[in-house]
Amino acid sequence: MQQNKTENMIVCIAEKPSVARDIADVLGAKQKKDGYIEGNGYQVTWTFGHLCTLKEPHEYTPAWKAWSLSSLPMIPPRFGIKLIEDSGIQKQFQIIERLMQAADEIINCGDAGQEGELIQRWVMQKAGAHCPVKRLWISSLTEEAIREGFAKLQDQSQFQSLYEAGLSRAIGDWLLGMNATRLYTLKYGQNRQVLSIGRVQTPTLALIVNRQQEIEHFVPKQYWELKTVYRDTTFSAIVRKSDEELAEEAAQANASGNKKKSQDDNRGIPPITDEATGKALLERISQVPFTVTDISLKKGTEAPPRLFDLTSLQVECNKKFAYSADMTLKLIQSLYEKKVATYPRVDTTFLSDDIYPKCPKILEGLKDYTAYTASLAGQKLIKSKKVFDNSKVTDHHAIIPTGVQPQGLTDMEKNVFDLIARRFIAVFYPDCKFSTTTVTGEADGIEFKVSGKQIIDPGWRVIFAKEPKEDTKENEEESVLPAFTKGESGPHTPMLNEKWTQPPKPYTEATLLRAMETAGKLVDNEELRDALKENGIGRPSTRAAIIETLFKRHYIRKERKNLIATPTGVELIGLIHEELLKSAELTGIWEKKLREIERRSYDAKQFLDELKQMVDEIVHSVLSDNTNRRVTVVQEELVRKEAEKKKKTPATKRTKKAAVPAKEPQTALPEGDAIIGTVCPLCGKGTIIKGKTAYGCSEWKNGCTYRKPF
Repeated sequence: MQQNKTENMIVCIAEKPSVARDIADVLGAKQKKDGYIEGNGYQVTWTFGHLCTLKEPHEYTPAWKAWSLSSLPMIPPRFGIKLIEDSGIQKQFQIIERLMQAADEIINCGDAGQEGELIQRWVMQKAGAHCPVKRLWISSLTEEAIREGFAKLQDQSQFQSLYEAGLSRAIGDWLLGMNATRLYTLKYGQNRQVLSIGRVQTPTLALIVNRQQEIEHFVPKQYWELKTVYRDTTFSAIVRKSDEELAEEAAQANASGNKKKSQDDNRGIPPITDEATGKALLERISQVPFTVTDISLKKGTEAPPRLFDLTSLQVECNKKFAYSADMTLKLIQSLYEKKVATYPRVDTTFLSDDIYPKCPKILEGLKDYTAYTASLAGQKLIKSKKVFDNSKVTDHHAIIPTGVQPQGLTDMEKNVFDLIARRFIAVFYPDCKFSTTTVTGEADGIEFKVSGKQIIDPGWRVIFAKEPKEDTKENEEESVLPAFTKGESGPHTPMLNEKWTQPPKPYTEATLLRAMETAGKLVDNEELRDALKENGIGRPSTRAAIIETLFKRHYIRKERKNLIATPTGVELIGLIHEELLKSAELTGIWEKKLREIERRSYDAKQFLDELKQMVDEIVHSVLSDNTNRRVTVVQEELVRKEAEKKKKTPATKRTKKAAVPAKEPQTALPEGDAIIGTVCPLCGKGTIIKGKTAYGCSEWKNGCTYRKPF
């Protein structure tokens, strides 16, 4: 890529050294210097993620250094940024500053997202850059994508609203986090225990605590199911739905725009809530023959699963491989940097129309999947509106392979890549065709029903043929029924089964991510989920970090796959009476405003003014609480302190150390590589990864010492 005027110097700044090297290769910059690469009229330099951060409270006024209730709320008249205190960061910043001061033009090659924009804007501000700035906006790091991006550079002003949204988010998090943490710690904490409050962190913790309390307070109710076996087929009595169930169905139908079911559809016997009623019905039908009253055959089709956005990929990896959200984000980021997958921090499952012509080449590049791609080669590919829709794509499209042949992937990376590759191939396959047979019968006026599902043409399902079915209910339905005739009649064997209502399930990382995405509403319908995404809490790229923060603060722990709130976490949520701080729904409204700032339909200044007012109200509300409520020092805190006393010299008393979660009982782990991806038996938080000589825990950087030699 030759420049016209070689005397002009263009500085390109990327988010990390590896990305800078990829860009330098394409631009023809070959000379490696200290902190940058030069050549062909370009100087390509890099940050290490964030080099700058918002100033600490005491850097605005010394009065804010000491924690005191009288200094709250802390609202600086103007927010400032500073360099992060780290010698490596400071050295790299000096290099960047020198290059930018002398540059004729700067190209911001930061990560193409809100956070990436903020990182580089802060660096340019701090460095006092004064020349024109262009923006590189790409969705993959392949040579072709970088060349295309440089051919279509945009002016920085096009991304001003993206920067304002990122800045508003950072200031909002500072205002709420700094003020609320000091406020709650000073008002309700004791023994120097910091009570950490965050704009997204606290509502997320509240979701887990509320679910836990629902489970603890759940009172199981007994009920009975009436079934009968006729011609080796089990029929279930049709049970009338309760008013609550009907209301819920109507609300779901309204939200997704489907037709409401008529009242006539709600037929059958009332739920059997006492054994005497059940036995009377059993007695009643056992004396009469069973008669088939109706047989209906419905043909249906099932579209391929949607492509992945970051959240759905994290959900799938948690379900299939028990990877944490954070681990999946690291793996997909690595696949992106290895050029085999597109940009990962996305919240759409659609592709833009301009990707369609590139798809045959991408499929051709998936050499390990020729068994599935061979039939598509040379054919006109299916172009479904459920996949290609410009109106559903803003900055980036869904996560797909780039077509570059993967090399040197770890086993965990291979697992993630396999999910992405199969989903991508599947969208070009025909729908799965099936027929559903529903047989209705009756005995003495009581109606029974059974359904069977038969796959006529598997279509896209052949790509996932080896995968175990997740839903047992669906499994039962996927069975072929014997041939029944309307009006036939004969003996049958009725039975009455005792059942108990089940409590809700604890959150796993997969179900928590879905709840964050829909601000706590439980939704299975894809279209409805899309509508609720607008008010989801956190961003796809930050949700994993939020969950990790809750682990680090010891507000939650893991039991197998389940997320359990610790006594401290439960107590903290119990202490917070301000709904603004712990409601997922209200936090979702703030998130919607941030998305609107990005789309230029909401004013950043108004957002911050509203947030400042909210902080003011929270401070006033907590200060006027005259009860003597306190967080009790929980057992685990005492255990940790005792352990630290015994462990080392008295010097460790002053060291802020993370509490070590109680060890979970050692469980028998699978042998060989089957162990990879299972939950660490020592810390219960990380997952097992493969090293050169032993298996270890993904949390080794955070102090987990689990090791199992080959």
